[in-house]
Amino acid sequence: MILYPNAKINLGLSVLIKREDGFHNLETLFYPVEARDVLEIVESDSLQMHQYGIEYPGDPMDNLCIKAYKALAADFDIPPVAIHLYKKIPVGAGLGGGSSDAAFTLKGLNEMFSLGLSDERLAAYAATLGSDCAFFIYNRPMLGTGRGEILEEAEITPLDNYEIKLVYPPYFVSTAAAYGGIVPRDKRVANGEKFDSRQLLEILRQPVESWKDSLVNDFEKTVFAKIPELARYKEELYEQGAVYASMSGSGSAFFGIFRKK
Repeated sequence: MILYPNAKINLGLSVLIKREDGFHNLETLFYPVEARDVLEIVESDSLQMHQYGIEYPGDPMDNLCIKAYKALAADFDIPPVAIHLYKKIPVGAGLGGGSSDAAFTLKGLNEMFSLGLSDERLAAYAATLGSDCAFFIYNRPMLGTGRGEILEEAEITPLDNYEIKLVYPPYFVSTAAAYGGIVPRDKRVANGEKFDSRQLLEILRQPVESWKDSLVNDFEKTVFAKIPELARYKEELYEQGAVYASMSGSGSAFFGIFRKK
């Protein structure tokens, strides 16, 4: 079976509060985009993981795709598989490539072995693998809260008349490093900082041209302080005519939304 896991961008990303378990409560809109990896799953005599394309750090057997297989294998009698992953989505870019690979592994195994799992069941497995992993089970615009794993359907201003351009700066931003410098909004409000009082979905239902002044990714301030060169990539997207530009997730990829010509 061959699958094509896609990337995502974040339309707005607010880090609201640090929880007692060490995670942060977020609010964001996950939006699927066309950048894709290539994933092949075949039955095998033993569980195997083969990686190609963009170099992926770490032991291949620690890949989220293997963890996805093991999550299902713990509950279902499925045979071992060989997983071949061709990485095209950059690593450490805030595009959710690893989470997408894992979610598509779950969906692929569900189909290959006729497990009959609903999207809701698959999303429950996915949520144990990563905060944004469950989104890729549904793979349509969704509001993410909690760690990002609490999802609900969301209607926003349609982007049919726009195109989304992705830019991949040559910098790696680890999620841990991005969170390490973040100051949640509850602390910033306590220090007197002001924010747009409108809810995220209210902003996203306004014309796209109005998002520039109101739709914010809280990680930009932290990441730009660590890697000042990244701010220039956002500026260049606006210079090219984007009506809205932002870093995706915790970075380092950027996207620009352009009106179709």
